[in-house]
Amino acid sequence: MKIYLLAASLVLGMFLSPVQAEQKKVLGPWDVHYIAFDSTMIDAKIAQSYQLQRSKYQAVLNISVLNSSDQKAQQVRISGTATDLTQKQIELSFREVKEGDAIYYLAQVPVHDQKHLNFKLDIWQGTENQKLEFSQVFYID
Repeated sequence: MKIYLLAASLVLGMFLSPVQAEQKKVLGPWDVHYIAFDSTMIDAKIAQSYQLQRSKYQAVLNISVLNSSDQKAQQVRISGTATDLTQKQIELSFREVKEGDAIYYLAQVPVHDQKHLNFKLDIWQGTENQKLEFSQVFYID
């Protein structure tokens, strides 16, 4: 039920404020879906249930990894950093969330207006290791 509430909250939030839509990269045997967004887009009760801090100065990073052939959620380990333009690195701490057949990984990162972050993530499962890199600029209303 929570996943549907989180998904509904995210979809509604996309229409209420500018946000980069979910993106996907094919990395080895996986389809990796990722999105970073303002934590205030999440309903307060949902944020509390996921232990997320709601603040216009906190972004949420959501990663899900699916097997490319059958689209089944994959349990992986994720670590990584967010680096700003001054080369200040922030270590990301991901928390696994399981909701039925869905598995996704959440991390929070501090942001401020027009903050440009470069994300570098290592995703691994057994001997399979892939790297996901992307950039995003965050805007504060």
